[in-house]
Amino acid sequence: MLLTLLGLWGGLMPFIGPYAYFGFAPESAWHFTTDRLWLIILPAVATIIGGLILMFAANRAVAMFGGWLAAAGGLWFVAGGTIAALWGGGLGAPLGDSLGHRVAVVLSLTTGLGALITMLAGLALGRFAVVGVREARRAEAAAAAGTGAGAERGAPRQGAAPEWERTGENRGRPVPAHGRAGRNSSERAAGELRDRH
Repeated sequence: MLLTLLGLWGGLMPFIGPYAYFGFAPESAWHFTTDRLWLIILPAVATIIGGLILMFAANRAVAMFGGWLAAAGGLWFVAGGTIAALWGGGLGAPLGDSLGHRVAVVLSLTTGLGALITMLAGLALGRFAVVGVREARRAEAAAAAGTGAGAERGAPRQGAAPEWERTGENRGRPVPAHGRAGRNSSERAAGELRDRH
């Protein structure tokens, strides 16, 4: 949300700021040039779209793309003016009668704004780049619940008949040795009881 608002600020203030004597020369509102397209509109649009993606993304990869897009917009706000000087372009001189006024214009509309956008985008990227403690605990609890349920399903009940007797897999086949041993011992015990009586 904050990234989107900062993108709107950076994209609109250079055009409406001259109403309040806050912006870049010439002192006329809605003054459009190609340099303003490259140095103001494009980074503002990147920041706004990146902020919206971060707000509404349901996928971690998509959210990280939004964070990188916003970070790129912020970096362009910071470095765009310096790079534009290489082709002889720029936004123009900042409006203001005092040094403090002109510094405030430059910081709030280009370099300072871009640094703030880049910092917030970096925080968002850090949040999506690692698994949060809450998500990790939720995943561990789900894994533990699944393991416990699997163990309960797989464990035979106490006193239940062996698997080969319940399923009838050995019907018509020799009885396993451990089955014969168990059966013979129970038959011997029953015979001894009969002999005693």
